[in-house]
Amino acid sequence: MRIAFVGGGNMARAIIIGLLAKGCPPADITVVEMDRDRRYALNQDFGINVAAELPAASLSDVIVLAVKPQQLRDVAIFLGSLLSNQLVISIAAGVRCSDLARWLGNYGAVVRVMPNTPAQVQAGVSALYAAPATTPEQRHLAGQLMSAVGGVVWLEDEVQMDAVTAVSGSGPAYVFYFLEAMQQAGVELGLSAEQVRVLAMQTFLGAAQLALGSEHDFATLRQQVTSKGGTTEQALLSMETNHVKDSIVQALHAAANRSRELGDILGNQ
Repeated sequence: MRIAFVGGGNMARAIIIGLLAKGCPPADITVVEMDRDRRYALNQDFGINVAAELPAASLSDVIVLAVKPQQLRDVAIFLGSLLSNQLVISIAAGVRCSDLARWLGNYGAVVRVMPNTPAQVQAGVSALYAAPATTPEQRHLAGQLMSAVGGVVWLEDEVQMDAVTAVSGSGPAYVFYFLEAMQQAGVELGLSAEQVRVLAMQTFLGAAQLALGSEHDFATLRQQVTSKGGTTEQALLSMETNHVKDSIVQALHAAANRSRELGDILGNQ
């Protein structure tokens, strides 16, 4: 499977690292990147093919569009005339399959993906939606490619992508926000910033691994840590009093709403 990336930014690099780790030959990967320094770095770091012109991407079986959403329309319009039977995968946030297909000249073999930044350490999760014209083989290719950098979830309705954006696409920022708060509190309570950093990060990592291996839902796992009259109960009571859970739920709704708005804006280009 020959794979071309249009755009060589952080997410493209993350996927490339995952593909190489899974045994994909460097010779089967091409990156089309305008920036000369970035092309050089990609070639030196991974031994892959690099090019400055978009036609180089058309020689591959799968084309991953990894440019900024605002750039995608111009790239797609140019790319459309070069396509024959390639699978086109877009990781651009907010751009709907119908709009991308239209920009590509009504080309239907399109899969939309919402990855997240832990893909950079092969610990991400990606949601995928395949346009109706894609074949089962193309769906398999898309899933195989994204599984190189973490878990994969298929969506049956593209509307769900706004919720995915709110939950997992933006999700790492929420985790870092909570870690910031834990570090601040730990320092105020007398620990060093580095001590709290280790304690907080390992706690998040351990809790996630515990949940992954458990048959219990999140509420039950929380209850198992919460002894009546204990310290955890006091912390959770404080959070409930301050409507922390409600605020988080409202924040995710705000993110989903913004995702829908961006889809409308980008689609009207």
